[in-house]
Amino acid sequence: MSQISGRIDGNDFSAGRLFAQAPPVAIATEQQVLTGSRRYARRLLVTDLFIIALASLLPALFILGTPDLGSAGLTSVQQVALSGTMVSIAWMLSLVFFKTRAMGRVAVGMQEYKFLLYATAAVAGFISLVAVIFTSLELRLFVIVSLPAGLGLLLTTRWIWRRWLGRQAQRGFALSNVLIYGQAADIPHVVRQISRRSGPAYRVVGVLLDGAADEKFQQELATADPTLPVFGNEGPIEQQAYRLGADAVIVAGPLAGGTHALKELGWQLEKTSTKLIVVSALSNIASRRVRTSPVEGMPLLHVELAKFSGWRFGVKRAFDMLFATLALLALSPVFAAIALLIRLDGPGKVFFKQERAGANGLPFPMFKFRTMVQDAEAQLAVLEAQNEGAGPLFKIKDDPRVTRIGRLLRKHSLDELPQFFNVLRGDMSVVGPRPPLYKEVDAYQGHESRRLYLKPGVTGLWQVSGRSNLDWPESIRLDLYYAENWTAVSDLRIIWRTFKVMVKPDGAY
Repeated sequence: MSQISGRIDGNDFSAGRLFAQAPPVAIATEQQVLTGSRRYARRLLVTDLFIIALASLLPALFILGTPDLGSAGLTSVQQVALSGTMVSIAWMLSLVFFKTRAMGRVAVGMQEYKFLLYATAAVAGFISLVAVIFTSLELRLFVIVSLPAGLGLLLTTRWIWRRWLGRQAQRGFALSNVLIYGQAADIPHVVRQISRRSGPAYRVVGVLLDGAADEKFQQELATADPTLPVFGNEGPIEQQAYRLGADAVIVAGPLAGGTHALKELGWQLEKTSTKLIVVSALSNIASRRVRTSPVEGMPLLHVELAKFSGWRFGVKRAFDMLFATLALLALSPVFAAIALLIRLDGPGKVFFKQERAGANGLPFPMFKFRTMVQDAEAQLAVLEAQNEGAGPLFKIKDDPRVTRIGRLLRKHSLDELPQFFNVLRGDMSVVGPRPPLYKEVDAYQGHESRRLYLKPGVTGLWQVSGRSNLDWPESIRLDLYYAENWTAVSDLRIIWRTFKVMVKPDGAY
């Protein structure tokens, strides 16, 4: 265990710290330490209480400001205040019932916002029912005024808290320190995803192997995170987790001992109150497509089939048409300015047209602003040896064919704007998989061609997740995940993230 002690010597640990830190090497005890996640949950609780109390006062303030409402059948301010107290209690209980402050739902993904919406909608439904039964006008006022205002403030403050946590994460803090446990084939992918995608929710402090490591494991783990210490199963897992300061163990996949080993692990971790998190074998499937049903203690996972047609796609097409039309109208001055700059920068056409593979592999001409010199295609063969792109993608960070204005356009993705014409034509969608070249399609293996079931997008998960910095398997994985799991809400989220990466580019060259 010398590697462990060398890893964590000098780190401070106390119950008063906001975030989980590695404790000094010590004998594990059953005393529960007040971790950063609990302190953060308390901060959320105080914030929620303040907002709900404030929102519940709005009807009383509204009545005080409009005395004429008394003739409309509204009761006294005191009675409205009493009703507000009852609404506040029901609202807080609903937040508890929907576990809106539970670790695993906060600080990562969209579940935190989704369950806030569910909890508030449940209260709104209950109050509306009571208001109809008792013909209470003041309760209707709570539904119309308090709940929408309160929900907006709850969502805003949760976003602000998450931004604050993100700044803390840059200093190496997290709500939960986790130890990744599993076999060599499963660990690198889990480490990569948690390190890159979990934000301030989880910080990986070590890797514990269930079995032997091979050269491939070492290479992949070095790519995922070369700083992590790796240990064999040399002693009680709960002791190793405690020594590393991990308050949770994430099981990366099936263990060598099967389900019995997983059950034994859960019992072992109880001794130190260490949480057990199991990575599902159903990777790349959104939670909305999975539901559980127990059969005598055996949980069954029901997975909804991915759909590539239906009414949702009609709604998506209507949204595409509306968004593309508004974008082209709003951006027409920008189009004119870019066209002028391209003309002044050198000879050649303003627009560049290239054949790409669309839905079901059908070809279509994709439009972009020209960012390269006029004879760029002729120079391609000379530059092939300098290719830095992933897989069949051709990319060079300092491509000599790119013009001066072209570098600026590419950096901020402004060269992609003419693709809104493709959206109006029906070739593309606003959000979708990346539009591939046919040489990429020819390199597809196995189920990679499933990404062609959807229209390609002007933007998508690939564009907002690192673009050219991603390796080929990760690029394909993101496109497949989107194709099988997209929703209208996820599209809006990707569009919002697109605006952010246009201002602060990542991987665009």
